[in-house]
Amino acid sequence: MKSFWGVFAAVVTAVLVIPAVGVYAAAEVKAAGEMSADAIMNGTHGYMPANYVVPKEPEVRAKLEKFKDLKLALMIHWGVYAQIGSHESWPLVDKEAAWSRDYVDWAEGEDFKRQYLGLNRSFNPVCFEPEKWASLAARNGFKYVVFTTKHHDGFCMYDSKYSDFKVTAPECPFSKNKRADVAKEVFNAFRARGLWISCYFSKPDWHHPDYWDTCGLGWYTTRMPSYDVKKSPERWARFREYTKNQILELVRGYGPIDVLWLDGGQVQSKTGLDINIEEIVAEARAVTPDLIAADRTAGGVCENVITPEQTIPPEPLAVPWESCITMGTGFSYRFDDVYKPARELVRMLVDIVAKGGNLALNVAPGPDGRIPRPAVENLDELGAWLKANGEAIYATRPAAPYRRGEWGFTGKGKSVYAIFLKPISNARATMIPYGGLCSAVTQLATGEKIPFKVTGDGIVLSLSAGFRGDTYADVFRID
Repeated sequence: MKSFWGVFAAVVTAVLVIPAVGVYAAAEVKAAGEMSADAIMNGTHGYMPANYVVPKEPEVRAKLEKFKDLKLALMIHWGVYAQIGSHESWPLVDKEAAWSRDYVDWAEGEDFKRQYLGLNRSFNPVCFEPEKWASLAARNGFKYVVFTTKHHDGFCMYDSKYSDFKVTAPECPFSKNKRADVAKEVFNAFRARGLWISCYFSKPDWHHPDYWDTCGLGWYTTRMPSYDVKKSPERWARFREYTKNQILELVRGYGPIDVLWLDGGQVQSKTGLDINIEEIVAEARAVTPDLIAADRTAGGVCENVITPEQTIPPEPLAVPWESCITMGTGFSYRFDDVYKPARELVRMLVDIVAKGGNLALNVAPGPDGRIPRPAVENLDELGAWLKANGEAIYATRPAAPYRRGEWGFTGKGKSVYAIFLKPISNARATMIPYGGLCSAVTQLATGEKIPFKVTGDGIVLSLSAGFRGDTYADVFRID
């Protein structure tokens, strides 16, 4: 049977073969972006246009297949903004103030921007213990971490030799801590648990003088540079070199890195803000040949993974993809935040996996470096469900009919997994809406064989009076 890449390279929206499980019909699989172009609302990106480029490097293609097996990432947005419980970076942008400063009620305009830019002088997360973060992830079934080494505000959570606006600079109190090089500590802790490393890096840098004059003080800021790069090419050349140097120092000094997760889609050739990303990625792959690049919303050869944000595509996508979705109300820490309950987390994960994607579930540590207890409790509940039912999630591929009502379907080998997403805890499955061959039905969590009858509408289950269902979702293996 042909591989995914063999079929996909022929035609993006044609047939995608799922080994020993089934096939996507051409009408069923959508190329990324067919539902939504690169729409941006309140800083949140949609999908890419339908121009996915299959990587030419065999090492990268092989790594992407492994990436699709992982299914679940712990995404962590953390920076100086955690101290004030605001949106990350975006409150510095005057044009985005209507939504990005909704948590800011103590200062306005220039006064607030000055306060934000001084947060590096008070950042001191003395409770930072990355081993606890890694333990939380590992015990609950997460397979990789996406960590923000630098967000758009330019504050480096690592010891960059190209910037003084960083956690290891003398004016930052945490620089005196033995764990001051935060990214290195995080990456080492997660690698020690066997998890992959996805390195978030912002291409725009609103603290750099060759992107924003005066760090945005004294003028009306937008997400774009403060000057016309065509009229000042020497300034943009300096910024391009700076960005390249920072990316390569992460790849060379903080590796091995599995995924280079590049944010800030306005910095791309189509907007006139070309940073020669193909050249940068090529140099990075000289160090790590199988490095996956996610140059999100930019398209082209360096967007190996499509990254829908705060949304789940309505149908399966025939490309590698990862939805980044917050566990709380935003990507950054909020005081007294409300976190998605475990039932919703299970539902999100199943919905994404049934459509062929990964879930990057974002949780934001507080200003002291601890992950909030309510978030930990909900993640532990998700982990308990995965311990019993992970066979239906990890290393699977979508299986028709993918999603139907309260059911999600995945496949592996000769088995199809039907996952009943319970709207309430005591809901009982009566019929699996599945029309394929069936010789046996087994409850995955307990191994109990379930009597069944195949009808024209699906597989009718005969659950015993003593059937012990799961609180959030029952999984049935169909062989």
